[in-house]
Amino acid sequence: MVTTPTPPVKKLSKVEGIKERSNYLREPVASELLEDTNCFTEDAIQLLKFHGSYQQDNRDNRVKGQEKDYQFMLRTRNPGGFIPPQLYLTLDNLAEEYGNGTLRATTRQGFQLHGILKKNLKSAIASIVKSMGSTLGACGDLNRNVMAPPAPYKNRPEYQYALEYANNIADLLRPQTGAYYEIWLDGEKAIAAEEHPAVKAARQRNGNGTILADAAEPIYGTQYMPRKFKCAVTVPGDNSVDLYSQDVSLVVITNKKGELQGFNVFAGGGLGRTHNKEETFPRAADPIGYVDKDDVYDLVKAIVATQRDYGDRTNRRHARMKYLVEDWGVERFVGKVEEYFGKAIAPSKPLPPFKYEDFLGWQEQGDGKLFLGISIENGRIKDEGDWQLRTALREIVQKYNLPMLVTPHQNALLYDIDPAQKSPIQKLLKQYGVQTDPQAIDPLVRYSMACPAMPTCGLAITESERVIPGILERIRVLLAKLGMAKEHFVIRMTGCPNGCARPYLAELGFVGSFPEQYQVWLGGSADQTRLAKTYTDKMHVNDLESFLEPMFVYFKQSRQGKESFGDFCDRVGFDAIRQFAATYDPTSLKTRTLNNRPRISIKPDVYGRLQEIAASQGKPASQLATEAIEAYLQTIKD
Repeated sequence: MVTTPTPPVKKLSKVEGIKERSNYLREPVASELLEDTNCFTEDAIQLLKFHGSYQQDNRDNRVKGQEKDYQFMLRTRNPGGFIPPQLYLTLDNLAEEYGNGTLRATTRQGFQLHGILKKNLKSAIASIVKSMGSTLGACGDLNRNVMAPPAPYKNRPEYQYALEYANNIADLLRPQTGAYYEIWLDGEKAIAAEEHPAVKAARQRNGNGTILADAAEPIYGTQYMPRKFKCAVTVPGDNSVDLYSQDVSLVVITNKKGELQGFNVFAGGGLGRTHNKEETFPRAADPIGYVDKDDVYDLVKAIVATQRDYGDRTNRRHARMKYLVEDWGVERFVGKVEEYFGKAIAPSKPLPPFKYEDFLGWQEQGDGKLFLGISIENGRIKDEGDWQLRTALREIVQKYNLPMLVTPHQNALLYDIDPAQKSPIQKLLKQYGVQTDPQAIDPLVRYSMACPAMPTCGLAITESERVIPGILERIRVLLAKLGMAKEHFVIRMTGCPNGCARPYLAELGFVGSFPEQYQVWLGGSADQTRLAKTYTDKMHVNDLESFLEPMFVYFKQSRQGKESFGDFCDRVGFDAIRQFAATYDPTSLKTRTLNNRPRISIKPDVYGRLQEIAASQGKPASQLATEAIEAYLQTIKD
């Protein structure tokens, strides 16, 4: 006999009380929005996240004794990264009218707008919703944006299934409260795509306690989830979604005819942690089994219900599902999920190795049309110097009415492009300094990610997005000096330990620990299938070259075949790396050390222009500077 699980009763944290008293996310957001102030109270700030917004202040504008420069970040909810053309143009307009003039592609396939004032928040959200978008559930203690591989292949059914089920899982776990439309659209519910009948039925089907009867939120209840909950759907072999970082990942399983059979299921991943709190840590998801397609919604509900009812609601640092899986063990966790599911979970199906994909450049989508993957450094769509990406994308979307897919690596794919449109689009992008050949992009830049950090993120300890271009340039110069100019690896940087740019899966991860100082994580895999580990807690940014040089030399001397940097660090271990570094003598190199290399100072504005041109051409700034100086010297000689 299957019995309904009975969760324990525990003392709730402060945020749990805020959610419970909110009347399903309404108050005090609705009341405070009407007040003539430039910010919200702490209770409202917690609830505002569920509506897709974070209250921030621009730390660059802080003046002692004066009120903070409060502004708001808006994040969109776009399952699988789908952005219809009218939504993109609306976001672009909002960035100009209310924001800071830029758009930022996120690592969960949405967009963020920064710099919005409280008085413009309602108008901005209403405009997004009326343009086939949403911000509901993009933040907060509930299911976040559901990810899927961004490749719009029309001749590979598994990719179509992944996108379809990403949409359906997003619909299944979407908040049902009417608060969102009441507050931001005065009760007017915008026209939305019809939900799949199976999704509607699953939301109403109780099973063994997965649904809370007669509740406004049948899946979440009054307190929603203990913390954020992240899902992804992908296909065998495609790890563009960083599947091991998710609370739940589904992998499409088809038969030889390409017909959907079901899904392999992974659970218990998550990357956020807190410095000096050893009980917090990143964790890779575990495979927990296989589910037939007809049962997939019930299994997802069972996993959500397990975390909803047994996740830690007393300590928010311990509230993610990864800690429940780690504390219980996978076997006990699966057993509890099966109680809600009502039957045993089948063994996983065999899968090929997972590889990272970024889908950049021009590609066939399988139906006679093309798609184009455009690299966006750190996801920041802006016009800067000769690199006029924001103008280029706006003109292309306006002229050709093209849909877009935001990628998990903060890039953008334009698709459904008629072959006759390729040449004029290519010409326009070249005119605005946008590189479309992925091979021309410095691979250190191509495979890197950084979070926004300073000045707007309230959690940031130090810089990330604003400094990583210089960090990558310094690493490239160091590699060239060591005779490793063609070497590259996955580098990710965050300004705090929450891990928004997923540094704990990188081959080389920088995690902000103090101002201008970073933890260094090593040993993740190039395909993001293995967690990195902490190598050091503090590396000052000024010590970058002297810190990295010994390990790069050791890698060059002792790697096996074409072994990647991450695999090398994982194989030899940190003790061996530290021992080599301790006895390393930089003067033994034939080339001069970086401390002794010639230096030339240039004006900041000239250096800025040099960096912009280098980014647009996909070359190191040092290479362009050398070429320019050589050309000048040649004119003098001539």
